[in-house]
Amino acid sequence: MRRILLWMARNRWLKEHLPRLWFARRAVRKFMPGETIEAALNAAEEFRPLGIGILLTRLGENLSDLSQAQEVADHYHRVIDLVRARGLDAEVSLKLTQIGLDLDADATYRHLGSLAAHAAEANGTLWIDMEGSAYVDRTLELYRRLKVEHANAGICLQAYLRRTPADVHELLPLQPQVRLVKGAYDEPAEIAFRRRAEVDAAYLSLCVLMLPAAGRGELRLGLGTHDTRLVEQVAAHARAAGQALDTFEVQMLYGIRMDQQRRLAAEGYVVRDLIAYGEAWYAWYMRRLAERPANVWFALRQLVG
Repeated sequence: MRRILLWMARNRWLKEHLPRLWFARRAVRKFMPGETIEAALNAAEEFRPLGIGILLTRLGENLSDLSQAQEVADHYHRVIDLVRARGLDAEVSLKLTQIGLDLDADATYRHLGSLAAHAAEANGTLWIDMEGSAYVDRTLELYRRLKVEHANAGICLQAYLRRTPADVHELLPLQPQVRLVKGAYDEPAEIAFRRRAEVDAAYLSLCVLMLPAAGRGELRLGLGTHDTRLVEQVAAHARAAGQALDTFEVQMLYGIRMDQQRRLAAEGYVVRDLIAYGEAWYAWYMRRLAERPANVWFALRQLVG
């Protein structure tokens, strides 16, 4: 099923036609409160009394024109201003192909620098999402450049890639901010772990690798996972090293395991909810379904509920 869903995420015909269908639009409401930034911000307000922070990301990738990249950058500048005006504990996260990486790396970096400086004014991190394996080297190259000039830059790393431990070791001297996810793209076995047990083991190993730096305040670690078993294993390692729960944070998607997000926050974990929005939700949504079979069954129940 995972392979089928990932194939569907890449299929251009489905990407163009499926989002128009009423049942697809109804099912995606589970994972996003709406297509506009206003809908996302209104949803973010619901987390304020729970002490849960927010990550905001506008969906979209692989632009075909640099003018589109400028529009996306302008949008994120507006988001930072709106977050600041509302007094929300919210940060933004973007894909580099959203701001022109396929077209002009220098222009992409200029957008990154401007957004990072703006986010710093609001005391927030500018997060860079990781995309498929073909983009990893270029993404890390731009992140390393950005981190030298902007301490508030964060990067997403994927545990299922076999190269990630080496990438972590290279980043540690920069005192990075890292969101660690399992990985949602269809990568070959030569470069990525495919079995769930292997991915989980790689994820925990990477967390253990980064915890000492996080404990010294030299690395901000975000666990981008809904696997509470893994979260609790990481917490156990932290406690064994004499570290508090706020040594790391848990970052989960809107609409997924909301009860666990509330529970973890109540137990003293630092929790952030990632709220996605925008019209270009199809590929992102199919990758979310591919991550957990339970998501598929929920989506099907939504169609008849």
